[in-house]
Amino acid sequence: MDFINFTAIFVAALSSLLVGFIWYSPKVFGNIWMRETGVNMEDGKKPNMAMIFTLVYIYSVFIAFILTALTIHQSGALGMIGGPAFIDKALPSYAAFMADYGGTFRSFQHGALHGFMTGLLLIMPVVAINSLFEKRSWKYILVTGFYWVVTCTIMGGIVCGWTKDGFHFSSIH
Repeated sequence: MDFINFTAIFVAALSSLLVGFIWYSPKVFGNIWMRETGVNMEDGKKPNMAMIFTLVYIYSVFIAFILTALTIHQSGALGMIGGPAFIDKALPSYAAFMADYGGTFRSFQHGALHGFMTGLLLIMPVVAINSLFEKRSWKYILVTGFYWVVTCTIMGGIVCGWTKDGFHFSSIH
């Protein structure tokens, strides 16, 4: 079973842009975010949006890549034998484990759960810590932090649920 689905990673990374377009629109949280950051799109100092969106996408690929390891538990078993190069040298117990559990917990819902936990328990605290030292407001921390919670939830669902034979939707075991 392949654990790294690069198509899923690239699509999951795109989801960060899509969520951002919605999340930071003026009708959702965009006005709050601009007020809390002091960003004024009307001041004539337009940022290079092409460069920003390109870098956001590249960094989001990194996040989707690590979410693959955090959401697909079988990758841990693969790591225990040394990686893909060592599958043919693995003990029979690895093959038995993968035969029994190779597709277990491979669903959008399961990945979304782990993505949510990663966003809430890892990324939200990082955003909060940096924001506190930058003397940002709690509104900023909540808007930015929960953007990442929502984004990681979606990204985790995509990278975990998208297997070779399509998306898997099932209950969280």
